[in-house]
Formats: sequence, C-alpha cells, structure tokens
Amino acid sequence: MGLVDTHCHLQSKRFHDDQEAAITASLERLDWLVVIGDDVPSSEAGLKLVREQVYAVVGVHPYYAKDMDDAMLARVRTLAGEPGVIGLGEMGLDYFNEYSPREDQARAFHMQLELACDLDLPIVIHNREADADCYAILSDYADRLKGCIMHCFGSPAEYAEKFVDLGFYISFAGNVTFAKAQQLRDAVAVVPLDRLLVETDAPYLAPVPVRGKRCEPWYVEHTAACIAALKGVDVDSFADQTTANAHRVYGLTQL
Repeated sequence: MGLVDTHCHLQSKRFHDDQEAAITASLERLDWLVVIGDDVPSSEAGLKLVREQVYAVVGVHPYYAKDMDDAMLARVRTLAGEPGVIGLGEMGLDYFNEYSPREDQARAFHMQLELACDLDLPIVIHNREADADCYAILSDYADRLKGCIMHCFGSPAEYAEKFVDLGFYISFAGNVTFAKAQQLRDAVAVVPLDRLLVETDAPYLAPVPVRGKRCEPWYVEHTAACIAALKGVDVDSFADQTTANAHRVYGLTQL
C-alpha cells in the first residue's frame, strides 16, 4: 500500500499551466488523492479532475461564508451528488483572516454541517485560531457526522486530544516539518496512529526539504517521513496505517 494525499487544491491557478502533468506525476507515486473545494467555482473545477485515483470534496471555505445563502447551499448539495465526490468541505472557521464576519462564518458552517448530516457524508474542517468555537460547534454534531477530518492541523495538543475524543481524524501538512513548528510536533505526539492523516494542501506549505517550491501532492512523502520518525515507526508501516485511515474516514473500499 502506498501513500495518499487527503487534501490538495490542484484546481488552483498555480497549476494552470501544467495541471495534467502534476496529476500524472503525483499518481505515479501515490495511491490516490483528494481535490478540495473552497467555494462553488473551485468545487466545480475540482469535479472536472475526478477520475480513477482522484476524488473530490465540495463546499464553502469560511473566507466565502458571507456569500452563503440557500441557493449556494442547494448548489453544493447538487455537486455533492456527482460521481467521485466523497465529502463536504472545506468548511469551518478562520479568525486569523476574517474575510467574512464571524457570525457569517458560523452560519455557513452550520448550514454545511446540517447538509453533511443529511447526506451522510464526511466533512473536512478548516480551523484557524478559532479552536474553542470550532470545538463547541462540532461537539454538537459529532454523534451525527459520518466522519470528520481536522485539516492542516495547527492547534495546541490539547485540542488534538479533544477532537480525537470526538472520534475525528487529525491531518497534518508540510508545515509540521518546519523548524519553528514544535507545537505541531507536540500535537502529533498525542494523536493515535489510527487517527492520523497526511496531506499537502498543495500548492501551499511545501515541506522541508522542498520548502519554498510550489507544493505537489507527492510531496506528502516528506511529511509522512517526518511524522513516522516522530511516532517511532517505519515509513512503510506509517503509509499503510494512514492510507487505511483515509479509506475509513472517506468511506472508500480498501484498494
């Protein structure tokens, strides 16, 4: 079993000139990958990339929460029914970049959470500097959710434990390899192996030793190697475990 990239944005304009080449190169090294939407247009663009070994997640990022209305939610519902869609997101709260007011972020978050429960789809969560509110909201839905991924985890270890206790999965990106990211490595330490995921968030957050480059989905190999070392397991075993975790949370039959 190989690695998977559970979260990337190959529909980004940074892949405009070589999108197909980037997909091909990554799938030569990965079992599969997931293209994540930020809003309706990017979700639609992600759907166009669906094929064997490429899945999509559709939804509205908190940056765009102010635009969320019933019509947009209806469009997300329609997209969620398309072949290859395996989840909703990324949704959540962002108090670092408040491009949408907090009340709008909460409103859009609740709308999408209700949709996820209705459609029985797992969710992908964006949480930046909103730990207490994000935890409080998700706690109310935990028993109804099919599954939940805390994407690009960046919170203190105590919140990693709290979200694991809710039954969620914790996903780490390339920033866990950065020299000043000890808080993330502390969080890795408290997450059980059967709740860990790895991702790139490509084209962002390229890990050491390729930091500064446009991040590619296959760079997840570097993140996996870092976390495997932190957990004291060999890379192959770590790949097997995290890929099994990804299959489980996304509801995919083991390949």
